[in-house]
Amino acid sequence: MKRVVVRKPGGHSALEVVEEREPVVGAGQVRVRVRAAGVNYADCIVRMGHYDAAKGRYPITPGFEFSGEVDGVSPGAGFKNGDKVVGITRFGGYSSSLAVDAHQVWLAPTGWSFEEAAAFPAVFLTAWYALHRAARVHPGETLLVHSAAGGVGTALVQLAKVAKCRTVAVVGSADKVGVPKELGAEAVVVRDKGGSFWSAVDAAAPHGFDAVFDANGVSTLRPGYDRLAPGGRLVVYGFADMLSRGRDRANRLGMAYGYFRMPSFNPLELTRLNRSVAGFNVVYLFNKPDLASQAMGEMLAWVKEGKVRPPKVTAFPVADVAKAHQALESGSTTGKLVLTF
Repeated sequence: MKRVVVRKPGGHSALEVVEEREPVVGAGQVRVRVRAAGVNYADCIVRMGHYDAAKGRYPITPGFEFSGEVDGVSPGAGFKNGDKVVGITRFGGYSSSLAVDAHQVWLAPTGWSFEEAAAFPAVFLTAWYALHRAARVHPGETLLVHSAAGGVGTALVQLAKVAKCRTVAVVGSADKVGVPKELGAEAVVVRDKGGSFWSAVDAAAPHGFDAVFDANGVSTLRPGYDRLAPGGRLVVYGFADMLSRGRDRANRLGMAYGYFRMPSFNPLELTRLNRSVAGFNVVYLFNKPDLASQAMGEMLAWVKEGKVRPPKVTAFPVADVAKAHQALESGSTTGKLVLTF
C-alpha cells in the first residue's frame, strides 16, 4: 500500500510517498481500499508543524477523510466487502489502505464518485458544527460567510440554505463569485486588500448579522464582530491569514505578528452588546462519535433528498501530493482538492 509520510515538519518536500504493508483489521473495524482522500488546509498546517493535535506525533501521515471500498470486515461491524464508503480518521487519511473503527465509516452517497465522496466529510462536518452547535442558527437569520468559494465555505452556504437562513458570502476574487451564488448565497462580495469591501457587506445586511463564520483570522475577526446584530455570534474555525500565501513553510515572524494583533473580546462588552464568540476545530468531532454520526446522518439524508450537492473537486494523483498542497496554499482554488490512489 502507499502512504504519504511527513517525517519532520517542513515544506512541500517533506511530503514523502512510501510503500508499506496493508493494515490488519482489528475488532470493531473495517478495512477500506482507499480510492481518494480529501486535502484540507489543516493538512498543510500539519506538514508545517503547527497543528496542535499533531505535535509530538512525527513521523505522521496527514489526512482526515477518505472514500473507497470495504475489503476487510470484523464480525458485527455492519459492513460487507465491496461496500462503497466514506469515512473520517484522526490523521492517516493519505493512505491507500486504512483500518478504522466502524463508527467512522458511512455508506457513500449513491451516484457520487470516489473523489466527490472523499471531499465531503471534513468540510461538511465543520460547517454542520459551526451552524448547528457553535452558532445554533434559526430560520430567517442573516449569516456572513468568509472564504465562501472554498471547501468549508461552500458547505456553509449549502447547509445555511437547508436551514432556511439568508447568506452573504465573501470571496477572494471576482472569478469566484459564481461559486457561492450558484449554491444559494443571496449576495456575494469580493474581498479586497484595502478593506473597502466592508461597505458592500454593510449594504447587503444593514441591520447586521446574526452569525459570522470566519477562518481568516486577524484581518476580518474584529470587523466581523463589529457587524453582529444583538444576539449575534462570531464563529472562528481557522486563522489562514497568519500563514503567508505562496510559501511552503510558515513565516514565524508573520505568525508572531499575527498573534500580537489578534483581537480580544471583553466579557463585559459581550454582555452589554448581547454578542458571543465561539471557536472550534473539526478534530473535536472525531472524539465525539455520537455527534459525528448524528451530523453525518442528517447531511447524508439531505444529500438523498437533493438538498445538498457534492463539492466541486480537483483531483491530484498521490504522487503529486506536493502540488496539491501548493495549489491549496496559493488561495486560487475553489471547492475541494483530493488525492487519488
